[in-house]
Amino acid sequence: MPFLTPDAPPVDPAEFLTRPRQERLRLLATFWAEYGFGTPKMVHTIYIVKLLVLYIGGGVALATLTSDVGGMFDVGSWWNEPIVYQKLVLWTLFLELFGIGGTWGPLAAHFKPMTGGIAYWARPNTIRLPPWSSWIPFTKGDNRSVFDVVLYLVTLASFLFAAVSGGTTPEGFRHVMVDPRFMAVAALLLVLCGLRDKTLFLAARGEQYLPILLISALAGSLFTFTDVIVAAKLAIVSVWVGASVSKMNAHFVNVVPPMVSNAPFAPKFIKRAHYRSIPQDLKPSGLAAFMAHVLGTTAELVVPLVLLFSTNWTLTLVAVGCMVAFHLFITQTFPLAVPLEWNILFAYIVIFLFAGFPAGEGFGVTDFSAGWMFPVLVVALAFFPVLGNLRPDLVSFLPSLRQYAGNWASATWAFAPGAEARLNELTKPAKNQIDQLIDGMGYDPDVAEMTMQMTLAWRSMHSQGRGLFSVMQNYLGDNYETYSLREAEFCCNSIIGWNFGDGHLHDDQLINAIQKRIGYAPGEFVVVWVESQPIHKPTQEYFVMDAALGIVERGTWLVSDCVKEQPWLPNGPVPVTVTWRHPEYHPAHATAAHANTVHTDTVIGRSEAWPTHS
Repeated sequence: MPFLTPDAPPVDPAEFLTRPRQERLRLLATFWAEYGFGTPKMVHTIYIVKLLVLYIGGGVALATLTSDVGGMFDVGSWWNEPIVYQKLVLWTLFLELFGIGGTWGPLAAHFKPMTGGIAYWARPNTIRLPPWSSWIPFTKGDNRSVFDVVLYLVTLASFLFAAVSGGTTPEGFRHVMVDPRFMAVAALLLVLCGLRDKTLFLAARGEQYLPILLISALAGSLFTFTDVIVAAKLAIVSVWVGASVSKMNAHFVNVVPPMVSNAPFAPKFIKRAHYRSIPQDLKPSGLAAFMAHVLGTTAELVVPLVLLFSTNWTLTLVAVGCMVAFHLFITQTFPLAVPLEWNILFAYIVIFLFAGFPAGEGFGVTDFSAGWMFPVLVVALAFFPVLGNLRPDLVSFLPSLRQYAGNWASATWAFAPGAEARLNELTKPAKNQIDQLIDGMGYDPDVAEMTMQMTLAWRSMHSQGRGLFSVMQNYLGDNYETYSLREAEFCCNSIIGWNFGDGHLHDDQLINAIQKRIGYAPGEFVVVWVESQPIHKPTQEYFVMDAALGIVERGTWLVSDCVKEQPWLPNGPVPVTVTWRHPEYHPAHATAAHANTVHTDTVIGRSEAWPTHS
C-alpha cells in the first residue's frame, strides 16, 4: 500500500552501490526531484497527529484550562488574550527543548528512537558544545556534567511552570498576563543553558522566543501594555525581514525545488515544474525563481512591513492572510528539520498581534510610551542578524535569521572502511543512522546505505553541496569511491541529539570532541566543512579536517561557480582556491597508503600529528 510503503529509486540497491559516486548522486537527485525523500505517507501522518493533538490540542487546552479565558473550544473568547499567546510560546519552548518539536522523528534522521533531545541532554557524559568557553567563565569543557543535566531539567520545568501558572494583572494593565517574574526566570535559565551548551539554546529556538520572554518580563515595570504588544510586533517582523534579506542571494533559488519536491501531497507535475528539464537539467526553473524571489523574498519583506505600519483595517487583514498562508505553505512541505510547531505558532501570532491589536487602534510603532523604545528595540533585534551576515563565523545561522535561505554552514563527513561504526563508542542513546535503519528498522544493509546516500543527493541539490563534494574529490583522490560519505547534519543528530541545519554544531569543535573520545587514526575520518557566505563577499570559506591531524587545508570557492553546476558535477569539481595548506600536508589517500610514515609525536597548534611527505 502506498500509504505504508516508501517510494524507492528504480534500481537494485546492491547494483546501485557498485556505480561511481557521482552517477549515484545523479540518480538519487533525479529521484528526489519527483519524489523527495520517498517517505511513506504514514510517517507524515504521525507528524500531523503530533501537531494537531500534542501541540495544538495540548497547547490550547493548557493555556485555556489554566487561565480564566473561557473554554478551549470557545475560540472567540481567547484568540486575542495575551496570556494565551504567552502560554502557547511557553508550551512551544517546552516541546522544542524537550526534543519533540522541530528536528524530531524520521524526517530529521531520528529513525529509532525518534526522540533525541532529552534522551541526550538529561544524560551525563554526552557531548556538550559551549559557544564561547574561552570568554565565558565556568563553561569550558565538552562533557555534560550532572550540573548541566540539572540546569537543563530546571529550565524545562521553568517553561512548564510558567505555562500552567495562573495569571496576574501588572500595574496599569487591563489584561491578565503570565507573571513577569516567571518569564524573567525562564529567560535567565535559557541563557544559562545556552552558555553551557549552544545546542540547547538553538534547540529551544531561543533566537525566536527569548525576545518574547524578555518583553513579557518587563511588563508593568518598564513596558506598558501597548509597549508589550508593539515590541512583540517588532520581534516577529524582525524575523521575517531578517529572513527576507538573507534570501537575497544566489543560494535561495536552489532551496525551493527540493523543498517542494519533498512536499508529500504536492502533485508530481508541480514538483517537475520547479526544474528546467528532468532528468537532464535539475537547475531551478523560472517557476522556482518566481516562487523564491517573488512569493518568497519579496513577499516576506513587503507584507510584514505592511503589517507593522498599516492603519487600514482591510489592508491589514489581507496582509495577515498572506502571512498565515506563507507559514502554512512551509508546513505542508515538511522541510527536513520539520519545524512544524514554529510555523503554526507564527501563523497564530500573526492573527493575535496584527488582527487582535491593529496599528490603527493605538498599537503602532509610534505608540510607544517613550520615544527611545523604538530605536533601541530595532538595534537590539537587528544586532545578531547584521553581525551574522557580515561575520557568519561568529553567529549561528539561526540568530542570523537565515532560516531557509540556502546560505548555510555545512559539511560532508568521509569515513574509511569500518571507521563510521566507531562513532557508536560515544556515550549517546542512539546508534548511527545506518545502524538504526538496519538494526532498529530491519532494513537490508544495501537499502539502508542507499537511504543514507539520499541525504547526500539532497545536499548536492543545494549550492554548498557542490562545493563540498568538489573539495572532497580533490582531497580523497582515488579513494573518493571507497570512503563512506555522510551528510554531517544527519550524523550530528545521532551524536548530540539535535541539528537544525547549523554547521556550527558539527564544526572542528565537535570533531575534536569526538576525536578525544575515540582516537581515530590519520585518514580514517575526514571532514570538509564550509562557512556561510558573508553578505558582502562572493565566496565561501572551507576547511578540510582530518580528525587525527586537525585542519590541513583552507580555501574558498565562488558561489557563482556552484550554483551554475548540476548536482552531480558533470564538468568535474568546481574550481577552488587553496589559501592555506599545512607544509607537511598531503591528501588523505596518501596518508592511508603510507600510514607507517606518520609522525604521531609532533604537535603543531591544535593538531596532534602530521603526515610526512610521500
